[in-house]
Amino acid sequence: MLTTRLPLQVEPYRLAANGERLEGQVPLDRFARLAAEAGEQSGVVEVRLDFAIDAQGRRVIDGWLSAELLLACRRCLTPMAQRVDSQFLLGMVSSDALAAELPSTHEPVLVENEQLNLLSLLEDELLLSLPQVIYHDEAQCRVSRDQLSSGEASEVAETSTVSPFEVLRALKDKS
Repeated sequence: MLTTRLPLQVEPYRLAANGERLEGQVPLDRFARLAAEAGEQSGVVEVRLDFAIDAQGRRVIDGWLSAELLLACRRCLTPMAQRVDSQFLLGMVSSDALAAELPSTHEPVLVENEQLNLLSLLEDELLLSLPQVIYHDEAQCRVSRDQLSSGEASEVAETSTVSPFEVLRALKDKS
């Protein structure tokens, strides 16, 4: 992987016409929405973007990214390292109508004024790649399974031995 920094804005149609590849790194502290969702991050995201024109004449970006993120364990809330990888295929479009025409294998990316904001594109892909929930292994987590149960379930089970139909039976016997 190259250690070069990626540009923030590119001309994707020109890059696709030339069949170019962009490869490099972007500091994770540049992603404000990622910080809001997963907390402040350090390090870099490694990126490879291949710009091309496919057999149907669509301008596409075949991309890959990888980053080591610190995400909170949902049990103990302690940050833990989690590798996030993503492969994606984007179809460049200039309107929503063109986006609807893309096949299901392509995700649309809106190109405005023949410019593409790579920072926003990469942040979207990182956010989509975040795991829904992560946990430490039980042996490594500071919170055990026993500490997570409140004990209320056993009390409820003991009090529900009376049938709810007893009231109906008593009313029926009175008549």
